[in-house]
Amino acid sequence: MEIQVLKSKIHRVKITESNLNYIGSITIDENLMEAANMIENEKVQVLNIDNGERLETYIIKGTRGSGMICMNGPASRRVSVGDTVIVISYAAMDFEKAKEYKPVIIFPKEDNSL
Repeated sequence: MEIQVLKSKIHRVKITESNLNYIGSITIDENLMEAANMIENEKVQVLNIDNGERLETYIIKGTRGSGMICMNGPASRRVSVGDTVIVISYAAMDFEKAKEYKPVIIFPKEDNSL
C-alpha cells in the first residue's frame, strides 16, 4: 500500500509579488527550492496564513537569492502581496518506508532568506 506523506515544507514566507496575467503557478527563489528539496514543476499546496485560503499549483524557479515568492495567474486573486504562506509538497511512498521517512522543512527569515 502507498500513502501520501509530507515531503517538503517552506514554513512561513512572505508573498513578494502577484501577477494575475501569467499562465499560473507560484514562483519561488531557487535557494528556497533547493533548501526545501523542491523542484521546478513540482505540485505544491499553498496555505495562506492571513486569510485561510488553500490552493494547489506548481513551482516555477525564481531568481536565486531574490527572496521571490510570486503567486501567478488566477491563484493571485486568493493571495495578496505581504501575505504569509506555507508551501507544502507531498510524496507517495510505501506505507512501511513512510514510517521512517523524514521530510525536509525549512524556516526562512522574515525577508525570505535562509
